[in-house]
Amino acid sequence: MKIKKLSANAKKVIVLCSMVALLIVTGTLNFVLNDKIGQTGDGEVVTTAETFFTSCRAERETARAEEFALLDAILTSDTSTDELITSANEKKLELIDVIERELVLEGLVKAQGFEDAVVTMSEDNINVVVSQSELTSEQVAGILSVILDETDYNATQVVVVPYSEE
Repeated sequence: MKIKKLSANAKKVIVLCSMVALLIVTGTLNFVLNDKIGQTGDGEVVTTAETFFTSCRAERETARAEEFALLDAILTSDTSTDELITSANEKKLELIDVIERELVLEGLVKAQGFEDAVVTMSEDNINVVVSQSELTSEQVAGILSVILDETDYNATQVVVVPYSEE
């Protein structure tokens, strides 16, 4: 039995269909989560902050899944050069590193007494959103200290934002 190789166009169609499917799943999750604002199944009240942080994480995971899908498409394409494949592999490793570092930083920020936190890293800066309506200078300094100790960013590249439900 012969296995037929997919053409470059067929692979592009598959990647595009996968991204559309991810977009539909994200939209559905967003609708379901927004529909449940106010109560959980056991009658417990869900705050806007909980929904905000859950939504941020879901959007971040969806964006990362799309990036991985595109990189995988490059890796499996017959038309990809060795240089492009090497670059795609390096980008995947960088993404994995960023994901791990964001999770560690979120845990360290929460360990300082914040109920929840979302950390997003880019090449130029780090954004930290914490579930507190106001922050004291000591709290900001504590968050900044953790970020600077765990990363190569400098203080001007770190943005700390309090999240208010109001």
